[in-house]
Amino acid sequence: MKHAIKAWNAIILTIALLLAGCDEDTGSLGVYPQQDAITTSSSFFNVLSNDVINNVVPAGSTTCYLGKVLDPETDQAITATFAAQFHTFENYTFPAKENIVANEETGYLCDSIEVRLFIKNTFGDKNNPMKVEVWPLSMDEDKLLSESADLYTNTDLWQYVDDSNGPITTKVFTATDYALSDAQRADGNYSDNIRIVLPREIGERIMQKFYSDPNSFRDSYSFIRNVCPGFLFRTVSGTGTMVNLEVCTMNLIFKYKNNPSDEKTLQGLCRFAATPEVIQSTQFENSNVDQLIGNEEYTMLKTPAGICTELILPINDIYEGHENDSISRASLTLTRINNQDKELDVNYAFGIPKNLLLVRKKDFENFFKNNQVSDSQKSYTTSFNETYNCYTFDNLSRLISYCQHEKQAGIKALGPIEDAEKEWEAANPDWNHVLLVPVAVASATDSYGTTTQVSVNQDLSLCSTKLVRGTETSPIKMQVIYSRFAGQQ
Repeated sequence: MKHAIKAWNAIILTIALLLAGCDEDTGSLGVYPQQDAITTSSSFFNVLSNDVINNVVPAGSTTCYLGKVLDPETDQAITATFAAQFHTFENYTFPAKENIVANEETGYLCDSIEVRLFIKNTFGDKNNPMKVEVWPLSMDEDKLLSESADLYTNTDLWQYVDDSNGPITTKVFTATDYALSDAQRADGNYSDNIRIVLPREIGERIMQKFYSDPNSFRDSYSFIRNVCPGFLFRTVSGTGTMVNLEVCTMNLIFKYKNNPSDEKTLQGLCRFAATPEVIQSTQFENSNVDQLIGNEEYTMLKTPAGICTELILPINDIYEGHENDSISRASLTLTRINNQDKELDVNYAFGIPKNLLLVRKKDFENFFKNNQVSDSQKSYTTSFNETYNCYTFDNLSRLISYCQHEKQAGIKALGPIEDAEKEWEAANPDWNHVLLVPVAVASATDSYGTTTQVSVNQDLSLCSTKLVRGTETSPIKMQVIYSRFAGQQ
């Protein structure tokens, strides 16, 4: 008790001393001293734009496309072909060979083998017949589709095909499978898919390979090189349908018994799936894309053809007369031009890109190659605003500051030479250039409600739109807000 009284007395004494040292005038609480007062100002600056063809569209993805449609803007065909490899679980095993029940007619261990292409969505006519060929990929080392290959949407996938014996099989399909009843398609467990039956010999070779060399199934790397390198799916006829494939599986079906002496025969299914561990790559073939760029009124954003918009940021103008100011905000709005073609069938019109990435032109390739996400300094993402028909980047101030500091550091590194600024800019012509690229953004939200980007990939869907072009006579406007301390020169 005595200790508590002593502690309480000490606290009272401390408070009294603090109060005695305080000025009774509280009128300045929460107010900056005059020399620390912040003033703000704003200005508008001109942004120029143009459109460029983007041939660097990575195609190594878990989502593939198959089909052929007409581009309503060029009236040219866009054809999608894709290659898929298949993943096997580590050290996969079949039942013991003596337990397999061979087919009575052929003696094969394999009863049947098929590929299922599960459809995520369809562009165009779901009832339109399309014909696809299935070709084997090559196991030859010089033609092998290696995991180290750099694959883009314009990569010729035929270079990886074993074309010595023609296609394995062909399939005529419609996106809606009319081989099934309405009730079957309406079943909640059913997903639209394309079923392609492969020759039974392929399944037989896979099973026989396991029993002769089970080590070939130890992982996907060995499976692709020794058992099944995968297939190329190529559209050969039909126009008007493009399917977006979410999952591709290869199902091998066989019969077996738990023991050779059992009377009951069971049916087994071995499923190999195209997963992120292996390659799936889509090749798009189109023409006359270059005729879409260079219009005086607009720039293009187009996928999967790969047209993006380039912006030239007026960083020198922004800092002229404001060398010692801080840039608090730099906002930019890009207005979309509505489609004026009234005769265009809405079922065949390309969609509007939902998300855009703004990234420095010099960082563009590495951004996707290194699987980066936006950092709100050298790269930003935004979504299409349907209400105002535009894309808005609310604050690019960190990007502008970064570019300016990079330039100043580069000039300083040149040393005291004449026209150092011009020399540096000539050596770094893209220092203030950025690209606008349609992207697919994946995000995750944690238990605290914080949302973070997981991935940003170039959009491979059929999208196209026009943006108002920024020209010398009619530029895009960027608003910049400056801040400085009062009295600062």
